[in-house]
Amino acid sequence: MKRFALAGNPNSGKTTLFNSLTGSTAHVGNWPGVTVEKKDGTYKKLGEPISIVDLPGIYSLSPYTSEEVVSRNYIIDEHPDCVINIVDVTNLERNLYLTTQLLEINVPVVVALNMIDVLNKSGAEINAKQLEEKLGVPVISISALREDNLEELMKRALEASSKPREGRTIISNEDLLHLIGDVKIAFKGKQVDNPLFHAIKLIEEDEVEMKSHPELVEMVTDFKKTFKDETFGEDLVAVIADSRYKYITSNFHGSVKRNKEEALEDKMNTSDKIDRVLTHKVFGLIIFAAILFLVFHLVFSENFFFLGGILSANGVAPSLEGTIYEGLFWTESGINSPGVILQNFFEMSFTAITDAVANGLNGALGEGHWFTGFLCDGVLSGLFAILGFLPQILLLFLLFSIMEDSGYMARVAFILDKLFRKFGLSGRAFIPMIMGFGCSVPAMVNTRTLADDREKIATIRVIPFFSCGAKLPILVAIAGGVLQAFGMGNVDLITYSMYLVGIIAAIICVVLMRNTSLRGKSAPFIMELPEYRVPQFKSLMIHLWDKAKHFVQKAFTVILASTIVIWFLSNFGFNWAYLDGDMSNSILAGIGQLIQPLFTPLGFGAQLNAFGFVFAVAAITGLIAKENVIATLAALATIIVTASPDLVAAIEADEEGIEAVAIMIQNTGITWQGCISFIAFNMLTIPCFAACATAKAELPKGTFKWTILFWLAASYVGSATIYSFLSMFDASSFMWAIPVFAGILVLAVAAVIIIVRYNKKHPIKEA
Repeated sequence: MKRFALAGNPNSGKTTLFNSLTGSTAHVGNWPGVTVEKKDGTYKKLGEPISIVDLPGIYSLSPYTSEEVVSRNYIIDEHPDCVINIVDVTNLERNLYLTTQLLEINVPVVVALNMIDVLNKSGAEINAKQLEEKLGVPVISISALREDNLEELMKRALEASSKPREGRTIISNEDLLHLIGDVKIAFKGKQVDNPLFHAIKLIEEDEVEMKSHPELVEMVTDFKKTFKDETFGEDLVAVIADSRYKYITSNFHGSVKRNKEEALEDKMNTSDKIDRVLTHKVFGLIIFAAILFLVFHLVFSENFFFLGGILSANGVAPSLEGTIYEGLFWTESGINSPGVILQNFFEMSFTAITDAVANGLNGALGEGHWFTGFLCDGVLSGLFAILGFLPQILLLFLLFSIMEDSGYMARVAFILDKLFRKFGLSGRAFIPMIMGFGCSVPAMVNTRTLADDREKIATIRVIPFFSCGAKLPILVAIAGGVLQAFGMGNVDLITYSMYLVGIIAAIICVVLMRNTSLRGKSAPFIMELPEYRVPQFKSLMIHLWDKAKHFVQKAFTVILASTIVIWFLSNFGFNWAYLDGDMSNSILAGIGQLIQPLFTPLGFGAQLNAFGFVFAVAAITGLIAKENVIATLAALATIIVTASPDLVAAIEADEEGIEAVAIMIQNTGITWQGCISFIAFNMLTIPCFAACATAKAELPKGTFKWTILFWLAASYVGSATIYSFLSMFDASSFMWAIPVFAGILVLAVAAVIIIVRYNKKHPIKEA
């Protein structure tokens, strides 16, 4: 099977093209030896299947980032049959810089002028045939978003792949060409593939090239001495880069013919007007906070747009009592949000399945058989407790993907860069932090774009504070339990507040680290703001399918195994006898009671009753996978109900999956302050094993153990502080906690400012 590689600048539409070409055949993994994301799939619309490899988005083939190294090594070492170079036609000259480097490699190249529909709408046009003549490789105009002309692109690429191509350079300086030619001959003598590309990179004193061919470095130095210094100067990288840009400017400036300048100007003015608001240093942050609240409201709220009180007051609340829709669309709180409706539907379906299995086993094996408890209370209860949150996780991921694909998240990074650069942070570091809302693993992988190790360490350490989808069940279940057991709070408000706590904790910790133990100057942040675009439905669905697939795979592997182990430990004693619901004498109870006192300052330790150890156990099992926290609580709550027959009816009537948590709260004696502290601990503590493995691979050698210690200290101190603070208030005076907490934040920010000002007066001395 032939392999085509997709190469292009970030935001050039490369990922959109990949999704359009491969569809559901796409697979995501990591490149061998590194954790940079690798995507490959299959194109099936030609006479033969074509393997499509999506290379990381890069601006050049210089080894400044791991993405550039990966793309460069793949093209040179793996010898793809063709490289499809995606060029954003609306930013032609900047995108062609990478093209000039690809042309120097002995590989067939096809240039895809993407976003041709956007260019045409602006009243401009481009002559692809003219570009093809100048570049010497096929050039095809396409729209990856609308899937226009993709079949023609693949046909031309297939044709090009059947013909060998020798690399050529666009550099025209005679003295420079003479030097390149001499070094190229030396590489040919060494029988090195792609001698032209290697020669130019070695002349540029490319770090990777110098390490790979140290025997040629001295020879290149001698070659340079044969020319006058004024010919090249000391910085040959700048000389070669200047040659590339001069070629691009002289040959392609004006290639885009703008026939409707006024239409283009109006469009640019509209875009500028939008950015003036969305990137405003004050209004931009307010809008971002409002958008975040709206996202969480759509996913978690049980009082959609706060219509419950309005409808009830006017006597128009729907009467669904006694119908199958009771609790699905409407509760006493109000109308459910789309996310809650989807979750309720899944919960109702899972409850029906569990009841059917339990009735069948009771009829076949008799009441109270251990296997019935194992399958229904252990396996299905824990598994369905997690799968019940799948709709909300996917909806949250969908909304964040829309924000990302539309170009808005790039604006958020820009806003945060302007706000926090004075504290030693950069917007580049906030991009992986924001990605942490989806999953910590790709977020940590994205830190490879950070040039400074100290900034990278600080960023990786706080990424788990941006709660990923796996922590969503913890937030929703505990918040719902607080509402159910104590009659206070609001699920979406508590959830939103805890997300903000994570963000604030991350900001404070990063600022403190960057001005104390990881003190250093921030690298310059240069980022292109992509045009606002309507997200592609197909691309969003592919992302959602991939997210759902990985979540379900985890549920049926790690989480399933964990729930089985938890059920066994909670139903058998140290004498290996089946306890039939007497959890207080179980193996798990013994382990939990041993570690329970450690969590006393956090509100879920020794102050709880005999069943109080379940919170300590759930926090520990969450280290394997965060989904295990609620799976553990659900499994243990079922056993608690078995020990209290009067609560069985309440559990069976539960349709939301929160009743079990509320009953467990009531039977352990935990306070609402302890519940909030429990959420905070799980948000700030050591992430799942997968994230830990990624962090270890990404962090500089010797720093991982200190990162583990940081996570433990941050979660313990943070949740203990929250518990101590909230303990000053009762349910009736809870609203007073908000202004007091705001005052504490002001003091914290003041302390940070003092540290920053001290560092400004005592700047770092350059080596």
